[in-house]
Amino acid sequence: MLCSRFRPSLLRPASLRLVGTVASRRTDVEKQPELLSASLAFEDPRAFRVKSFWELLRALGVFRLCSFPVLVNNCGKLMSIARTLLGRRGFSLVLRPTVYAQFVAGENESEICRSMEKMSSLGMRPMLAVPIEEDLGQSAGEKRYDDNMEAMLECVRMSHSNAWSKDPMMQLKITALISPELCVKLTTLMAHQSYDLSLLVRAMDGEEVTFPGLDENEAAHFLCGLRRLNKIAEASVNKVRVLGDAEYTYMNPALSLVTMAMMKKFNQESAWIWNTYQCYLKESRSLLSEALRLSRTEPFCLGVKLVRGAYMDKERKLAQQEGRADPVHQSWEDTNDSYNGSLNLMLEAIAEKPEKYRIIIATHNEESVRRATKRMVELGMDKDGGSVCFGQLLGMCDHVSLTLAQEGYAVYKSVPYGSVDDTLPYLVRRAQENRTVLQGIRKERDLLRREFKRRLGLSGRS
Repeated sequence: MLCSRFRPSLLRPASLRLVGTVASRRTDVEKQPELLSASLAFEDPRAFRVKSFWELLRALGVFRLCSFPVLVNNCGKLMSIARTLLGRRGFSLVLRPTVYAQFVAGENESEICRSMEKMSSLGMRPMLAVPIEEDLGQSAGEKRYDDNMEAMLECVRMSHSNAWSKDPMMQLKITALISPELCVKLTTLMAHQSYDLSLLVRAMDGEEVTFPGLDENEAAHFLCGLRRLNKIAEASVNKVRVLGDAEYTYMNPALSLVTMAMMKKFNQESAWIWNTYQCYLKESRSLLSEALRLSRTEPFCLGVKLVRGAYMDKERKLAQQEGRADPVHQSWEDTNDSYNGSLNLMLEAIAEKPEKYRIIIATHNEESVRRATKRMVELGMDKDGGSVCFGQLLGMCDHVSLTLAQEGYAVYKSVPYGSVDDTLPYLVRRAQENRTVLQGIRKERDLLRREFKRRLGLSGRS
């Protein structure tokens, strides 16, 4: 019998064994020291020659500002003050050509198209993201969630209708369609009971079902949310791959439950719906192992977005306040081990069944990128075989993205879009989530500076 119960409290690590055909493709790395291109050291400033003089100058300025912790940690307050002093129009005039232009594709479709066409010409692919921010205490009525759904359906349309790249992707924030409060309650309930994925699928299909533990209003909202997700999935299947975001541990089990139900319904032929796994969490490997197990027993195709994670400070603070064990790895080295172990788990699964499993290696960490490319060679994978791709944020880590694209790998950039007002909360959160990355981009600044000096005729003294 197929097991369709989803209960994170029962997660156990699952081992993955490769068949002989995969093992026979492995390369003896010690006998082939020159497996990878020297460019994957990411030391060559020539990757930035595709940027205009203004783009170089803007990136240097923005990254210089981001190197000051006091500015990054207080960017929300500082921007609020600046907006008050300058007024909405003045603030927009200052922000638009600088921080906004560095990290946002544009406000309207024509601006977005220009950004995406340039990205495509450089061999990179866009992964559009509607910058909607929802958290506890910010929930709204069904109309607000319906409006968010329409925005995401428009994102599906733009991703598919424009010839920016093959195999387009977009990001999906489930708490923009189902209230965070309900996701928290579902997560609490899931610690004591399991939910049948088929029940959620039936709800997506329009059937009136009963969800244990939810009152009448909560159940009605959950049904509406599942049907919103169903509309987005129906619009995207066979057109755009939809990557669901992970958020906080107090709601992630509910988000994964919903995403797995979508996979059960829509991922029969290929991985159109993906889930995100945050490797800074101690439980990440067991969660990924459980997802692999579930993909076999249901069965469905599994798409994985692998990230280190971005809510570390808040997760630790909440755990301390509530007297819980810290869910985050204690050291950067432990997080790296978690990421690299999960990465290897997925690459081996893909090597065995490339038609069933897919991964986007979403990282700014150069060592993880090199490790992934090396493992792909060992397993006999093509650079752009369709099952493995890389991802970075727009405006960041371009020396890695551009180099990978030039080497023939599939590379996506996470691309937010919208007005200055719409994207400001997104930009603030991204800055604070990625402050360790932003403050550690000295290498990228150095490469930008070397290319900048070369343009000024000072390359001999750089």
